[in-house]
Amino acid sequence: MNSDFIIGLAGQAIYTALKVSAPMLLLGLVVGLIISIFQATTQIQEQTLAFVPKIIAVLLALLLFGPWILTTLVDFTFNILDNLYKYIG
Repeated sequence: MNSDFIIGLAGQAIYTALKVSAPMLLLGLVVGLIISIFQATTQIQEQTLAFVPKIIAVLLALLLFGPWILTTLVDFTFNILDNLYKYIG
């Protein structure tokens, strides 16, 4: 294993982490923006009002995208272990 392979593997790991976390982060961002607009228009400045809908949205996104996330992580892990087996064997 040379340094180019390790750097490429680290890049794939970062890309996979971003790809897997994107649905939850984007849904949390959208819900937070909607709650912020609602708070600005109604002038309700309750701090806890923003947290509960975001937590629920992230949990729903995790349930909805869970199988895809698991498949993506299993494929990435299989790729790492396959490359390790080819290198050793």
